[in-house]
Amino acid sequence: MLSLMSEIGRYMTARRKWWLFPIIAVMVLVGGLLVLAQGSALAPFIYTVF
Repeated sequence: MLSLMSEIGRYMTARRKWWLFPIIAVMVLVGGLLVLAQGSALAPFIYTVF
């Protein structure tokens, strides 16, 4: 997993694709929120947002 993240970081640095960082960050945060909320009582409320 860390090698994938470092590879993406090197790609963004070499190609100057800095606009990809916010997109990737939002995708990781939303994915983490969905995984963490899957087993909680908040799951129905979070899934209605998306």
